[in-house]
Amino acid sequence: MACAAPLAYVATLTCIAPMGDIAASAQAATLRTMTTLQGPRVKLSDLFDDAGVNANRVLGPGPAPGGRIVVEAAQLSAIAHQFDVDWRPSSSADRAVLDWPGQALAREAAMGALRDALTAFGVNPENCEIDLSGFAPPVVPLGAAPKPLVSQLDYDRASGRFSAVLSVTADGLDPISTRITGRVDEMTELPVAVARLAAGSVLRAEDVRMARVRAAVASQGVAHLPADAIGRQLRHQVAAGQPLVLADLMAPELVHRGAEVQMQLDSPGILLIAQGQAMESGAAGERIHVLNPVSHVVLEAEVIGAGRVRIAPGSGTMLASARANRASDQGVVQ
Repeated sequence: MACAAPLAYVATLTCIAPMGDIAASAQAATLRTMTTLQGPRVKLSDLFDDAGVNANRVLGPGPAPGGRIVVEAAQLSAIAHQFDVDWRPSSSADRAVLDWPGQALAREAAMGALRDALTAFGVNPENCEIDLSGFAPPVVPLGAAPKPLVSQLDYDRASGRFSAVLSVTADGLDPISTRITGRVDEMTELPVAVARLAAGSVLRAEDVRMARVRAAVASQGVAHLPADAIGRQLRHQVAAGQPLVLADLMAPELVHRGAEVQMQLDSPGILLIAQGQAMESGAAGERIHVLNPVSHVVLEAEVIGAGRVRIAPGSGTMLASARANRASDQGVVQ
């Protein structure tokens, strides 16, 4: 609470009272050492009891809500003399303390006014998270019914940053205006990881839950439904609570690099099967390269199942090798 400088307060109080209106007669007066103000103005009666006909004269502005003014003996003497109040200080220690009790504006009241302004701007506050972390609430009179209003809203939808003017009015209160700033994050429902998921994990239903996340994330190519992710395999690790990026989701690998695979070749009237080695990993339907260990030839093949590939048509090298294997009764099934 601030205290006004004594001489400055005398000047403020005395400048609005014309000398011609001072009553000629005076009554004995008593100093009020402690006064609780009921409004933003100081009257002569707030300083003196039995102040005479000028008791209701407004001397000047009082402290802000929650503030205090101390009027020292010299000031009091000057005011009493100017308004013909029969009072003299008994010592230089005489003083009058003027308080106007106040309380901080409730945060929710300010948030309600901000939500109204955002609604008028075309934003649905119910689907937003609003950050007012730097908000310093104005002080309003104790017991007042403040009416907050947010105006001059400047909102950047791309960044979510905003600034505005918060104005507060109440009965017996001069309007209070303060600038507020913060951030609005528009939210949406997206599937996220329930816990940390390692690269290579195949997502199950229990690995995914729906959660509110920033709407800006939805424009970055993420899964919008659990079905977009369940059964897919992760290329990279995903932290708990993170949306699932579509580019990081792939069909589960059925063949792993370096593993043995069953090579299958369909030829008119014959089905040839032999063992090979995958040189790449692959999911169902993907084409990879496999090594024929008999001929040491690299062949192109399509992944058709777990550990199984179909050799692309025209791969005569495998056919010849398979027939040679059959002739020696090694690894050929007809």
